[in-house]
Amino acid sequence: MLTREEYLEAQALRCQGRSIAAIARHLGRDRKTVRSYLGGDRTAGVRRPPRDEFLRFLPYCHQRLADDVHLQATVLFDEVVELGYPGAYSTFTRALRRHRLRPTCADCRGNTGGTVTWYPAAEEVRFAWLRFPDPPARWGGDSQAHLLVGSLTHAGRWGAVLAENEEFPHLVEAMDLVLRRLGGTAGVWQFDRTSAACSPETGRVTPALAEVARYYRAEIGWPSCRCSRHARGDGSPGFSAQHWWHTVRRDTRLQAAQDSLDQLARRTGDCRRVGRAVRAADRLLDLPAMPFPARVRAVRSVTSQGLVSFRGNAYAVPADLSGAQVEVRWRLGEPCLSIVTPRGAVIARHALAPYWAGRTVIGGRPIVLEKRPPAQRAQSHQVPPATE
Repeated sequence: MLTREEYLEAQALRCQGRSIAAIARHLGRDRKTVRSYLGGDRTAGVRRPPRDEFLRFLPYCHQRLADDVHLQATVLFDEVVELGYPGAYSTFTRALRRHRLRPTCADCRGNTGGTVTWYPAAEEVRFAWLRFPDPPARWGGDSQAHLLVGSLTHAGRWGAVLAENEEFPHLVEAMDLVLRRLGGTAGVWQFDRTSAACSPETGRVTPALAEVARYYRAEIGWPSCRCSRHARGDGSPGFSAQHWWHTVRRDTRLQAAQDSLDQLARRTGDCRRVGRAVRAADRLLDLPAMPFPARVRAVRSVTSQGLVSFRGNAYAVPADLSGAQVEVRWRLGEPCLSIVTPRGAVIARHALAPYWAGRTVIGGRPIVLEKRPPAQRAQSHQVPPATE
């Protein structure tokens, strides 16, 4: 940038017939800079505003947010970075706000964020599934990691549990674990409209989930919009969980990942409390001593050593079943699990080992699969003939 004095001096030298190169050498400036000031392209004493790299990606962001008004800013940022955006995430979000690219959802109007206040209404627990791609292979799940997040809507506390899938038994188990992390349950539950919670045909609460709610003395409600802050990840729980997922390495054990997630929830769970707050624990209902007795089922293959893996432990079955498909059945709250054949015949029953303890459970209750015929039993009880 040329100062006002340098600009006047450059003009005087130019009137004397000096060349642009000579003026630039005299002032110690670049020739292009001198030429732009003398040509009227720039104003002396006024710094040129920095180039806005976001403008190249403005049409793309506008189209993506028009297609999906609830698209997460982190997802959109990852997309434009792949397209060549050089800026940081904070610069990107400021540009989104400056250009007002995100449309307003009519269902979310009045709940668009801002300062969180404490409401005198009854506390609620809001549950939502978060799905993350490409979990570590040693976790043994499918192509996605399933995380159930539960938060107290007014207190700001939250908890999250990794689940094998989103089927009803695993949903119930994850809900119970989340509620015990919160220290109790609120009188109202809110859910995403998933098939395990809501009937696709009628849009009503499934009878099984209604029974679970009665067991915990709670009622079920639905968010007014599918894009509530908790569900789409813009609120503290979902946003924190998404950033936590980026810290999970490919060699991380499932229990270690769950422990780090619990630490994150304890560290950030109360950061949204403002105003005159009443302790959340004082407004929560006590949990039953045992979880709802839902039956968890998991299909497994028997290893060549005659072992069946379940929740980070191995359970022994007869060795001649190597390679066979079996089903592990466990009712929540019970101390034992059963391993059955596809036709429902129980082949082993073991004491449940602690989750992800890495134990091999061999001793168990013996189970007779077939009874000997009566004639064979009678023959086996005959007195052997005397020998001379």
